Amino acid sequence: MMVRSGKPALLLRTLTSAVALLLLGACGIGWAQSAPPSLGLQEQGPQAPPPSAPAPSAPPAREENPGLINEMGKLFGKLPSILPPIKSPGETMNDLSRLAKPSTMVSGRAACPASSNGAPDCKQAADQLCRSKGYKEGKSLNADSAEKCSAKVLIPGRPRKPDDCRTDTFVTSALCQN
Repeated sequence: MMVRSGKPALLLRTLTSAVALLLLGACGIGWAQSAPPSLGLQEQGPQAPPPSAPAPSAPPAREENPGLINEMGKLFGKLPSILPPIKSPGETMNDLSRLAKPSTMVSGRAACPASSNGAPDCKQAADQLCRSKGYKEGKSLNADSAEKCSAKVLIPGRPRKPDDCRTDTFVTSALCQN
């Protein structure tokens, strides 16, 4: 059968397509076809027969899940054995009152001596203030500072020198303990 057409380009294209189809058919090579999109659904294969039911006396074995939630569940299961028993509020207050020392706040004025590095040592001043009120030792609660200058500063026209004045620190209130 002969195809006659007035257009040689159409004839050439038809012959090329026919030869390509013959070659592909003879070689056994076909065009690759993509599967249609499944949209998250999968075809179900042949159904396997359901496993035989276990004996009613034995519950099914549960698989261990090593995930984070499972591990946290194990931790919370062990928690009561790890923590000490919880005390009642009355027992807690009794324990705290045994630990706390009775103390009293006192007011006064005690000078803080200079320590070896030049800073004021107000612990000694707090102890001195507490001893003056009849207690054993104390901790400084409030302190005050004042500048004490020599009389040379009052001379008119005399320039002030660095060693003319010093700063004194005083403890004005302390927490004293027996």
